[in-house]
Amino acid sequence: MVVGAGLAVARLGGAPWADPAGDALYAVLVYVLVLLAAPRLAPWTAAAVATGLCVAVELLQLTGVPATLVGHAPALRYVLGTTFNAVDLAVYAAAAALAALVDGVAGRALRRAP
Repeated sequence: MVVGAGLAVARLGGAPWADPAGDALYAVLVYVLVLLAAPRLAPWTAAAVATGLCVAVELLQLTGVPATLVGHAPALRYVLGTTFNAVDLAVYAAAAALAALVDGVAGRALRRAP
């Protein structure tokens, strides 16, 4: 569902909200992947790891390596991006925190359900 929403937002690239929404969905996807890899992590720990991974990818963009790789395999644009934007760092952190909050609340609700 997150990937589908991200691809839909990518197609609406001209809208002013599309870039931050895509970045937020990217962080949520990384959060989900972190929990798939390590399902016993607490939500806030998973959010911290997801944020760290997103920040690492964003900082990698400063090297130009992602842009070169995207030139060879355009689909990598969705994974690596091409251009550094400092605002993205805040979006990643906020989205991962929101994912952890929703996950924590949902987890509590499921534990209370009969």
